[in-house]
Amino acid sequence: MAQLKVTQTGSAIGSKPKQRGTLRALGLRRIGMSNTLPDTPDVRGQLARVPHLIRVEEVTAEEVDS
Repeated sequence: MAQLKVTQTGSAIGSKPKQRGTLRALGLRRIGMSNTLPDTPDVRGQLARVPHLIRVEEVTAEEVDS
């Protein structure tokens, strides 16, 4: 299954409560923090709610194993 590396690039201060909750659900707490998540429609929907606060990269199978 494909994986996505999500990195928080913007501050959650001043954002709406739902956006802060979405960042928390993605496993992000502070700027610069990254998390690897499965590429599913549910996760893609969460990413679409906060595109201005995150950076998304696709992770290859070689990168996941190491």
